[in-house]
Amino acid sequence: MAKDQSNQKSGFCITGKEVFEAFKTSIPIMVTFIVLGTGYGLLLEKHGYGPVWALVSGLVIFSGTVQYVSVGLLSAGSFVMAAVTALMISVRYIFLSISMIGRYKDEGKRKWYLFYALCDETYAMLSHDEVPEGVNVSGYRFLVTLFDQSSWVLGSFLGGWIGTLIRFDSTGIDFAMTALFLTVFIEQWMRSGSHIPAITGVLATLACRLLFGPDLFLIPSIVIILIVMTVMRKKIESGGESDA
Repeated sequence: MAKDQSNQKSGFCITGKEVFEAFKTSIPIMVTFIVLGTGYGLLLEKHGYGPVWALVSGLVIFSGTVQYVSVGLLSAGSFVMAAVTALMISVRYIFLSISMIGRYKDEGKRKWYLFYALCDETYAMLSHDEVPEGVNVSGYRFLVTLFDQSSWVLGSFLGGWIGTLIRFDSTGIDFAMTALFLTVFIEQWMRSGSHIPAITGVLATLACRLLFGPDLFLIPSIVIILIVMTVMRKKIESGGESDA
């Protein structure tokens, strides 16, 4: 049974219980990340990059959206566009990290890894202040984050390696990331007390898609979302779950 984090063990400790509970919590994301990471590795290898590139990008970038989007842009030689797109997409992690400052304030040096490896899925699991009963909060957070990132890196490397051994039509693989974000969107919609971010994202994306077309809509839609989120931050936070 999940309890509020204030009732859990303080400090930093990793025992078999923390490992078991963190692994159990992370299983759905780990399975998804291995599958999606494998797709990314296959896609990367198809465009001329081997498994080592997939491994390094998973460690350095660790953003499924950026990694999937950048493959086509880099292959087309659009390095500037790839860099700008990556920057705009990744800006959202600033807001995710800001919302986790209160939770990570006592994590010491570990907080730098927790912020670095914070992705949408890990955020969805750790932002609602519920952890299994009787576990160490710090150890649990660290392991959940580590398991999630490790599964993505493993999947990316496996995909790149498999791609060197098997040749097949990879059309449609990149849609896997769309399916993942749809799942995350539904999960956040059900958990969140404020639907302003979700509604803003949908409306801004649709409007920019109509105005700028399929090739140029991404960056302006992200800009609009960031502006709205910044202006309405207090209202969004008041409608969501508060920190423990």
